[in-house]
Amino acid sequence: MALVLQYISDMNSYMDKYGDPRTNPWFLMSSPLPTLMICLSYVYLVKVLGPRYMENRKPFELTNVLIVYNFLQVLFSSWLFYESLMGGWLKHYSLRCQPVDYTDNPIANRMVHACWWYYFSKFTEFFDTIFFVLRKKFDHVSTLHVIHHGVMPMSVWFGVKFTPGGHSTFFGLLNTFVHIIMYTYYMVSAMGPRWKRFLWWKKYLTTLQMAQFIGIMLHAFQLLFIECDYPRAFVWWIGMHAVMFFFLFKDFYNQSYSKSKVRASSPAPVTTTISEDVTYKNGSVKNGFSNGHTNGLVRARTVLPAGN
Repeated sequence: MALVLQYISDMNSYMDKYGDPRTNPWFLMSSPLPTLMICLSYVYLVKVLGPRYMENRKPFELTNVLIVYNFLQVLFSSWLFYESLMGGWLKHYSLRCQPVDYTDNPIANRMVHACWWYYFSKFTEFFDTIFFVLRKKFDHVSTLHVIHHGVMPMSVWFGVKFTPGGHSTFFGLLNTFVHIIMYTYYMVSAMGPRWKRFLWWKKYLTTLQMAQFIGIMLHAFQLLFIECDYPRAFVWWIGMHAVMFFFLFKDFYNQSYSKSKVRASSPAPVTTTISEDVTYKNGSVKNGFSNGHTNGLVRARTVLPAGN
């Protein structure tokens, strides 16, 4: 126990010494342990405690809650995107190389605050999974979905602690823009089947999500080939996150679209057909695969060949 306490003390001393003094006193910023505990609690809640609590209960009807939640997420994402622009990316930041401004410049401080609120937004996204559990959609609480939501607050914490501003905030700029569109989609999908005709662009939303990570990869990794006063460790941190998420979303794209096309083009004769409901919920398909960012509801009817 003495060794553990000494380790925690040494870690806090390191954080205070090398962390950005502007964010050191802010809520949850003094140490990574509170954020880590919240993330672990989230995983336990949605994988163990929540399913156990709902086991003998009826699923909650949360249609109105989902509509309001997604609407608020659209507003929150829109504000974060605006603050990222006004905090540097609209006029003051360079796409090629942007060091962190550690001064008390008003524009720099605006970006610092935007970084913290972006970090906080990763906690609000936990409700995507919590709503799955409350509606007993346990097949949507996939490992990939939980990993994505569970690691993001911890990942962003390091950026806010050490580099709140500069080059890596391009990740947040693109991500908040995509979230505006994404949560708009899920808000409309939560409104019910009568809105289905307005949701023809789901495939293109997934394509946009993948394009976002390609852009982040290229933007981050360019600093490996040019001189820039920006920590290389964070270049790798952001770039590898983008690589990981790109392949996760690519997997989701293949699961959702490519296989259905192969089935549709199959020359096998169809003698009998059956009708099956397939639920796409928050970007998840019925087999439990999740893109990690979803909570709306869209129903589709598919015709399957006999014996499939």
